[in-house]
Amino acid sequence: MTDYEGAILDVDGTIVRGDQLIPGASDGLRALEDAGVSRLLFSNNPTRGSDHYREKLAPHGVDIGPDRVLTSATVSASYLARNHPDAHVYLVGGNRLASILEDAAISVTDDPEAADVVLGSFDRGFSYGTLGDALRAFENERVGETEGQTASSGARANGGADGDDDGEMDGDADANAGAGAVTIDGPVPFYGTDPDATIPVENGTIPGSGAILAAMEAVAGREPDAVLGKPSDVAADAALDRLGVAPESVLVVGDRLDTDIALGNRAGMTTAVVLSGVTDRATLEESPIQPDYVLESLGEVERLL
Repeated sequence: MTDYEGAILDVDGTIVRGDQLIPGASDGLRALEDAGVSRLLFSNNPTRGSDHYREKLAPHGVDIGPDRVLTSATVSASYLARNHPDAHVYLVGGNRLASILEDAAISVTDDPEAADVVLGSFDRGFSYGTLGDALRAFENERVGETEGQTASSGARANGGADGDDDGEMDGDADANAGAGAVTIDGPVPFYGTDPDATIPVENGTIPGSGAILAAMEAVAGREPDAVLGKPSDVAADAALDRLGVAPESVLVVGDRLDTDIALGNRAGMTTAVVLSGVTDRATLEESPIQPDYVLESLGEVERLL
C-alpha cells in the first residue's frame, strides 16, 4: 500500500530520450499504475500538445490518455486565455506552439507593433532579426480603454498615427492628454513558456527556450513577468488541478533539479531525481536543490511505493 495518490512524471530524460524509450521506464510506469497511483506526464517541451505524447508512447506499450498529459505549451495557452483573453500575443516560438495557442482561442500576431503580450519560447529559426523584432514589441506600451477611444485605436509611444518616429507626441496630442484619450498601463507583459536552457535529444543536447529567453531578457532590460512551465506555481497548480489530489500525496519524478525537483519541493510534494537525463551525481552534489530520493531511472520507482 503506497502513501502516494498521484505522480507527476517528466518525459524527456525520464521516460524517453528523443524517440527512444529509456530502459526501465515502462516498468516504472506499470508499477505506478499497479499501485493505484494516478499518473500525470508533464513535459516542459513547448512545441508539443497532449496528444503528441499519447501517440509517441503508444508504440512502446504505454497507454496514457491526453487528459493525463500537460506540457509547458498547454499550460501557457491556458494561462494566456484566462488572463489575456483579448490580447494580441507576439510569439517568439515555433509553428506548433502557435497552433496550440490558436486552438485555445488566443490571437497570435507576427507584427511586433501590434503586440499586447510577448511570449518567448523554443524557436529553431531564432536569429538576430527575431531578436530585433522582439525588441520592437517590448517598446510598445499597453494602452487602456477610456471614454471615446479604445486601446486598439490609440497611438503607441514608439510612434503611431499621432506621434513622431522618435515617440514624441505632437502639440495637439499633448493638449488632449488631459482629456482622457489614452491611459498608459505600463510595459507589455512578457512571459516565457519554460526555463529549460537545453533539451536532451538522442545524440546529446540542443539549446532550449531558456537560452532564447536570456537573449530576450537582455534586450528587454527585464526578466519575464512569469515563466509558465515547470517549476512555476502556475505549473504546479495546473498539475494538482488535473490530478485532483493534495500536494503532500504527490510524488514528482524527473531528471532536472531546477525544474522537476524545484517544482515538487516548492509545492510540498515528495521528489525523486532520475540519473537517466541531464543530472548526474556530480551535478547533484553541487546543487542547492536536493530531492528526497535519487533513482538511476524510472524503473526503480517501485521501491518508493
